Amino acid sequence: MTTLWVILGILVLYIIFTYNGLVARRNQVREAWATIDTQLKRRYDLIPNLIESVKGAAKHEKDTLDAVVNARKVAMAASGATAKGAAETALTGALKNIFALAESYPNLKANENFLELQRELADTETKIQATRQFYNTVVMGLNTAVEQFPTNLIANMFGIGKEKLFEIDDTERVAPKVKF
Repeated sequence: MTTLWVILGILVLYIIFTYNGLVARRNQVREAWATIDTQLKRRYDLIPNLIESVKGAAKHEKDTLDAVVNARKVAMAASGATAKGAAETALTGALKNIFALAESYPNLKANENFLELQRELADTETKIQATRQFYNTVVMGLNTAVEQFPTNLIANMFGIGKEKLFEIDDTERVAPKVKF
């Protein structure tokens, strides 16, 4: 009888420790996602200032500016890793078009405000990349734990499931074409 109580005690402790480990991993995923959101918000806040800088120098580039504004709006409204990833890819493409405009407008290229915003956005892009990588690392840890036996039994028992990775769109996988 004592052996049965010991085995049951060990089983209960295993379930508790496994559950707590899964909860900790799930909370790491949530915290990593919040960090991505913080960096994306910073990016969204910089874009209106960038648009204003470009408006003055490139008045007849309305379509390019509208594309950035619309892509920003869609990206801000997107939720979840898959939808956010697709919207961010579209926004990145629209921003690339804005920066390409600077090559055609020397006064824009020399504008200190534009150059500072360009530097801040580049810095933000680097931070977004780092936070995406961290997010994917903690998601992979959670997903692996949720799939492995016998942890998967505990995860299923308490409704802890896999999370989606923050993946880039196929268009970002294509190498850019450089022309001289």
